[in-house]
Amino acid sequence: MGDNEQKALQLMAEAEKKLTQQKGFLGSLFGGSNKVEDAIECYQRAGNMFKMSKNWTKAGECFCEAATLHARAGSRHDAGTCYVDASNCYKKVDVESAVNCLMKSIDIYTDMGRFTMAAKHHQSIAEMYESDPNTLAKSVQHYEQAADYFKGEESVSSANKCMLKVAQYAAQLEDYEKAISIYEQVAAFSLESSLLKYSAKEYFFRAALCHLSVDLLNAQHAIEKYAQQYPAFQDSREFKLIKVLCEHLEEQNIEGFTEAVKDYDSISRLDQWYTTILLRIKKAADEDPDLR
Repeated sequence: MGDNEQKALQLMAEAEKKLTQQKGFLGSLFGGSNKVEDAIECYQRAGNMFKMSKNWTKAGECFCEAATLHARAGSRHDAGTCYVDASNCYKKVDVESAVNCLMKSIDIYTDMGRFTMAAKHHQSIAEMYESDPNTLAKSVQHYEQAADYFKGEESVSSANKCMLKVAQYAAQLEDYEKAISIYEQVAAFSLESSLLKYSAKEYFFRAALCHLSVDLLNAQHAIEKYAQQYPAFQDSREFKLIKVLCEHLEEQNIEGFTEAVKDYDSISRLDQWYTTILLRIKKAADEDPDLR
């Protein structure tokens, strides 16, 4: 055990001692609240010592103790901050403990009406869950909640950022209707701004691919509608690719479909999301060529 861990354990013992003293009759008469403040300081210092030793679990425990004492003393904002500190430690070793701490912090901040803070922490939880395919649905829930709070605070761009993540994962989880709805909404919002207008092309492209995953005819109607909403989309490589893919699928020309994707990818690299969706479309056409 290193020096820092030894010091941290001493500080924890000191904190517990101060709390025991505070509970006594004389302690409550003479400076009981000071004892609690001293105990909080000991726990926070111990937490930092454990952090220096990279003992993340013990560091998290210390910050949780400090948070509990802050909450008991009525310092809600400080309690929320300590739960976030605890979560940052737990995040390195135990995602569920990290999430539990952030949820306690969120409860405090929503109760205080600090919805932007709560939204940011929901976003952090979503980011923790998104790396594991088994918890992707949970990630979507937290991104949605974050977006909801951001919208309520008029932070529309932050809300849209979260909703685009929801759309990305909804499509991965084959909830294409949900993904389409979000991409279309964010594209419409982008078209209202001269700065964001150009990004509408990507959202329409993603929405069109989701349409293509469900129904060929719908996809054809959708790209015509998108071209009316944003005439510049018609001149884009994305629009041309969707148009060509629709034609190849109509002709049941799987080779042509593959070549068109390869040609596009040789100039504009397609990331994993695009390749996953395109492979699904190709596989569905391969297995059921009459699927229109």
